[in-house]
Amino acid sequence: MLNALLLPLKSKLILFNLLNYITFRAMAAFVTSFIIGVYVAPYCIRKFKDFGIKQSIRKDGPESHQVKSGTPTMGGIFIIIAALLSVLLWTKFNYYVFIVSMGIFLFGAIGFLDDYLKIKHKDSKGINGKIKISLQTGASILLIFLLTLNPNISETFWKFYVPIIDKPLFTWPHFLAYIFYIFTMVAFSNAMNLSDGLDGLASGMGIILYLPFGILSYVIGNALAAKYLIFPFISGTGELTVITTSMIGGLTAFLWYNVHPAEVFMGDTGSLTMGGTIALISIILKQEILLLVAGGLFVFEALSVVIQKGYFKYTKKMCGEGKRVFLMAPIHHHFEKKGWKENQVVIRFWIISALCALMALATLKVR
Repeated sequence: MLNALLLPLKSKLILFNLLNYITFRAMAAFVTSFIIGVYVAPYCIRKFKDFGIKQSIRKDGPESHQVKSGTPTMGGIFIIIAALLSVLLWTKFNYYVFIVSMGIFLFGAIGFLDDYLKIKHKDSKGINGKIKISLQTGASILLIFLLTLNPNISETFWKFYVPIIDKPLFTWPHFLAYIFYIFTMVAFSNAMNLSDGLDGLASGMGIILYLPFGILSYVIGNALAAKYLIFPFISGTGELTVITTSMIGGLTAFLWYNVHPAEVFMGDTGSLTMGGTIALISIILKQEILLLVAGGLFVFEALSVVIQKGYFKYTKKMCGEGKRVFLMAPIHHHFEKKGWKENQVVIRFWIISALCALMALATLKVR
């Protein structure tokens, strides 16, 4: 919006020419989103307390977490507000900006409904699991379908790329592509949701994950950079850099209030939005497999739950008594049970997440 309003003034003041540069607008989007988030957060937290919007702690969780009962939740609301306002101000509107903004809204709405039901019923269950997956699947189908309606869509959209190899391995049949893309969005939004269990954990890991995708968005949306680094050039995706920095700004503002001891939790409103959005961006950029590398710890969090439940059901069926692989799942609770302090788990997970992000960035040159 600012670009459309102020760029014509560059003839009078050359400073306005900066709006032509994605790098400038991306930095401005981060700062704007962060300032909006920090400004809005205290108001939201006060209102959450006034309306009784408080977190219900799972009864089988670590005993140390019971003191967190009553902490305001739904902090994802001000992440979304900060990010979308920043996107509105600093992007050059195009089809990809529209789709990703819609993704932020849809996954935020699903998370909001889940949080609302938890608060209403005063428990940690929220939406029925099957209904929740159905809503996520429906949102994913709509977003992927809208992507296929892009007037500038190319065959690249249907190709499958892996890190290091500079050419696509194959072209998806359209039906299988839909299944793969939908699975990516649903699985990763839930992986981030499962990772949101300690103060600052998901938000800090999320910031680290969004950083390499901001760089990749810039590279893939720039014809010269994409050619030099042997990535597929996808016109218009450079604007996703501005969206990623807007999300990073909102998450950083949230982290300001979410570090231990947390003043607010993001709830499903934030975690589903964070996961669904980055998965959608990875699909647009054709970097779905790289998402598994950069978000390796999110993947491990989700796998720990799948392994725990699967092994418990298997041993109960075979032995009459369910057994566990981990002391508790998701995996961050396992380390708490092992005696790690909450801040130790969080900071060590941030370090591992940073290593995963650096591995993903290494593929910029190792191709």
